[in-house]
Amino acid sequence: MDDDNGPRGVVDPEVRAYVYSLVSALGGTGADEEGRYVLGDDALACLKDLNRWLKLYDEKANRLDVARCLAEANVVKGDLLEILAAWPEDATEDRIQSKIALACLELLVPLTWPIEKNELQTTVNHHRHIPYLQLAQISYKREILEHASSSILRTAVRIGLPSIALPIGERVSRDEGIIKLLLYFFRNIVMISAPQNLPVEWNEAEVSRSATIQSFHQQDVFALILTIASNMGEDFNTQDVVVLELLFYLLKGIDIEKLFLNEVQLEAKKSRDLQGLIAKEAAMLRGYAKNAPTRHNRFGTMIWVKRDDERMSSVSGQDVLSNSQRTMSKMDQSKKWNRPKHRGRSAEQDPNRYDMPIPLTPLASESLRSFVEEFLDSSFNPLFSHIRRAIEREADRVLEVHAQQYFYLVSWFLQAERMRRKSKQSKHGMKSQGTKPAFEADSFGIVASVLNQETFILLNRFMQDRLDLKLWHEVNAGMKCFTQILYTVQEMAESTFEEDQEIAENIQNRIFYEETTHDRILAILRGYKDQGFSYLDATTELSHVFLRMLERYSKENVDLQIRSRRRARKLKKATTQVNEPQDTTADQDSEAEDVAEVQRVSKERKFDFSRFSSKFLTQSCIDTFVALTTFYKDLSTEQLKRAHRFFYRVAFKQEMSVMLFRLDIIALFNKMIKGPEGLNSASPIFKEWDELTRQLIRRMIKKLQQRPELAVEMLFSKISSTVFYLEYGYEKQTITSKPRAPAELEVKGSLSHEEQIGVIVAVLHQDKLDAIDFVINALKSAIDERRSWEAEAEARIILNSETGQDTEIQTHPFKAPSTIVKPDNDERKLAMFKDNKLRLLMTLAGFEHIGPDDDPDCTWVVPSDLTCTQLQKTCDMIEKSQSDPITQYGSEDPTPVEEMLRRKTVIRPRAEFDDDSEGDGLATDGEEEFLFPAGGPTNRKSDALAELKEKRRKRRVDHTSDVEVDDEARNAKREARALAELEKRRKLKSDVLVHDSDDEDDEERDREFFAREAERRKGQSLKVLEALKSAEEDGSDTSIGKKRKRREESNQERKKTRYIGTDSDSDMDELPRLQGIQSSPNLEDHDQNTSEDDNNSETPLSSPQNNPLNEVELNKALLRRNTDSFAATKVSIVAMGEEEEEDEGDETMLLPSSTRMRGRLALFNDSDDD
Repeated sequence: MDDDNGPRGVVDPEVRAYVYSLVSALGGTGADEEGRYVLGDDALACLKDLNRWLKLYDEKANRLDVARCLAEANVVKGDLLEILAAWPEDATEDRIQSKIALACLELLVPLTWPIEKNELQTTVNHHRHIPYLQLAQISYKREILEHASSSILRTAVRIGLPSIALPIGERVSRDEGIIKLLLYFFRNIVMISAPQNLPVEWNEAEVSRSATIQSFHQQDVFALILTIASNMGEDFNTQDVVVLELLFYLLKGIDIEKLFLNEVQLEAKKSRDLQGLIAKEAAMLRGYAKNAPTRHNRFGTMIWVKRDDERMSSVSGQDVLSNSQRTMSKMDQSKKWNRPKHRGRSAEQDPNRYDMPIPLTPLASESLRSFVEEFLDSSFNPLFSHIRRAIEREADRVLEVHAQQYFYLVSWFLQAERMRRKSKQSKHGMKSQGTKPAFEADSFGIVASVLNQETFILLNRFMQDRLDLKLWHEVNAGMKCFTQILYTVQEMAESTFEEDQEIAENIQNRIFYEETTHDRILAILRGYKDQGFSYLDATTELSHVFLRMLERYSKENVDLQIRSRRRARKLKKATTQVNEPQDTTADQDSEAEDVAEVQRVSKERKFDFSRFSSKFLTQSCIDTFVALTTFYKDLSTEQLKRAHRFFYRVAFKQEMSVMLFRLDIIALFNKMIKGPEGLNSASPIFKEWDELTRQLIRRMIKKLQQRPELAVEMLFSKISSTVFYLEYGYEKQTITSKPRAPAELEVKGSLSHEEQIGVIVAVLHQDKLDAIDFVINALKSAIDERRSWEAEAEARIILNSETGQDTEIQTHPFKAPSTIVKPDNDERKLAMFKDNKLRLLMTLAGFEHIGPDDDPDCTWVVPSDLTCTQLQKTCDMIEKSQSDPITQYGSEDPTPVEEMLRRKTVIRPRAEFDDDSEGDGLATDGEEEFLFPAGGPTNRKSDALAELKEKRRKRRVDHTSDVEVDDEARNAKREARALAELEKRRKLKSDVLVHDSDDEDDEERDREFFAREAERRKGQSLKVLEALKSAEEDGSDTSIGKKRKRREESNQERKKTRYIGTDSDSDMDELPRLQGIQSSPNLEDHDQNTSEDDNNSETPLSSPQNNPLNEVELNKALLRRNTDSFAATKVSIVAMGEEEEEDEGDETMLLPSSTRMRGRLALFNDSDDD
């Protein structure tokens, strides 16, 4: 009772009185009956009333008062067991006795039910009653197992036999309940164990596991379990989890290796264990003898130790006087930090704990071994396949603890099968290498139910779920099961049966195919942190076995492929048909979330074992094996060998000994070899550890000479960058790639601007509604700001028009500044750079981004040229499309909006390379270099718009036709368009730069040209007149006859030639080029006459008297150059006027020059041609 009812006692007196009255009416022993138990008149009703009290008072009220009263009244030993013992074996047809026996069993089950403390439901009553009831249950078990007059367990089996004998189709719910009640009674008997914190008044061996096993064997309980388990799925269905619990609590903690040893092997093992214990004791005594007490040990001792930094430390005890190493060791022990332990649930109180070893007597071991062998041969596959299916479909009878028990029992029985085979091989003297064995082992088909793909899937899911939930005890069970499966597969691969070998090959392929399995093994090994020694042992064993088997399998299968799964963004595809309605209401909640949907993308790749084994070189993996090695005194040879192989792989196979260069690791290895309290030198693994330690220290010293920085790094764990620096002497160079903008999208077809907005809004409406709202809010903000600017501009115009000032504002109104589009959160900022659909909507809305495309921090703005009306129209379009999105476009062949988006074609400039391979004149990569760029705008009005409309009209006609265009036709059209474009660009050479000037028809340009020509001719005439005037003033007295003669000759010559006129400016510029021309005899005479005055000549026209060549002679020279075939022909020059006077020796013969001169058949040259 509670504290307020303390004076009334521990139990309510009324409850106690009523229970005691029922116990008294149940029956008892009398002197007149010679000590036999006699039932009361209403014994059956009393048993039923007691059962109701337990259910209605204790269970519903969450109290233990009735159970306490029954324990104090000794009802189990004094009444129930006596009633069962008084039931004769031949009275099976007595229905009253059968009902009374069943009522006793119904009362025994709740009284022996294990008591567990629930922190949320425990009250003061529980703390008062639980210790007393636990001791009472121990007495119940002792009396049941060792009853003086009868076998209680066999009597209980007799109670359930009638129901068990019925076929499954004829059983009713009462029969199923009886069978389950019987199994729960056996389960309770197995679970009851002596509490660790309570004293007992009897021998613990009477209630030990050995006594339970022996009683089960003698009283036919094992036979009942085998019968039910072997017929599971045929005659029994709902009893599978009860049998599972019974087997779990019966077998947990039992050493399988000792179980399958014969007497000789068992004695030899016991001798070895005894020798090991004696050796440990001797080593302990030797260590104690070094500091053995003397007659002076009564005196206390404290010494001061002077350290390197001139500091003093005090150490107490006489043992520190022996040597300096002992002193330093004691100082180190005093500096060790004792980490506070978590005060959680005590492991000893957990009934599901299976890592505590349970010793067995020889008789119990023999009985259990025979049961396990029969169970493996007949009952393993039916029971475990049925339980697996129940766990997979999550049946109501299956609890969370059953999965853990299932995988532990799978590992236990697989190891038992391996030990049984090994025991048979040693018994028959079969050698691993030799001829035909003395006996042929059985196939592994007896355990095939746990070696299929369904079990592997269930195991992987179980391990991953429990690992995520950090339920380490259950993860440990999964690791043990996985390890034993690997061991079994390894033995199957070495079996003499070809079928077992093929199955083993298939299983290994399935296990090693999934990369998630590899990653899970690594995660478990890296995640160890004070989960207990059992978890540590299972973790290191699993990683060791998995790594060794994978290495061997990858060497045998060079082309091993594994399935790699990586996270990738989910690409939604249209799954709806043409006339199929879309159900979007079910996904509205998920669409509103601001989380990118992802999925696991699977792909196969070739397996690289060196790459996988390098993942074990992390500091966390090494720390896990170091933690195992710290228990080297208590480790077996196999465990020490496991740790040695891992460190050897790290230091020498992977050449990463730097990871082991840490002070605590080196000190641990040195202590194992050199002591004090080191590894036993007689151990078979000692030499291997000694060699490993020496080679590792040697490498460390060599590395210290190469990298003095290692002296500091030995104090800390190593990260990848530190390891790289210590290995190579320089830091690892990492190249960070710049983020790239996504490919720009565009809407297919010739849709209007409003339809394009509708398409992209419909696409975003599926899973990115927040993006549409963001654009709408940005538009509304820009509209408000733009409206304010426009209102201010109108007000200013009205004000200035009234005052008549500043008319420039009326003609050129002031524009509003650009509005910056600000993201509302960091995810939106990233989406504005990465989400090409959002960028397309912003572009169609009129937004522009400032800066390069690949800049994640580029700014989006609403340009100033967009008015408030335009922005409002765009906003209305988006809101309309959002409220009523159109998911398909097209009448006859509707196209989903997801398929109407495509990547925008971007024309990138061709890269120019200075390479000899490009000098062959051939185009590379399907492109052709053109010598001439495309021309500018044409002079005539372009009809491209009309042609484009005509093409679109034809395309619509073709698209609406019934004939569907295939891919080949599309490719042919695409190639034809490409060839037409190429031919068009080739024609630019003759169409832009080489064309007839007569085709040009521009009156304005012609008018400007003729005006320039008139001015040039006017200036030329003035220059000619000035030259003639100067010649007239300074002319010589040549006779008129000579002039007439020359005039006649020139007239005759003119008949043979055309008139040649030259521009004085252009011809005079050619005079310096004519100095190197070889002259005729007349020309030589001319040169002799004029050589005297050459030094005084300034320019060709500045001094007429010194000018050896006039305009007529220049025309003559030009004619000579244009007619190369007539090298020595005289040209008669037309006289420009009768008043012109020239010397006789002025006729000159000119040879053609290499310089190109152009002339026209007119009196004057066109100056534009120069």
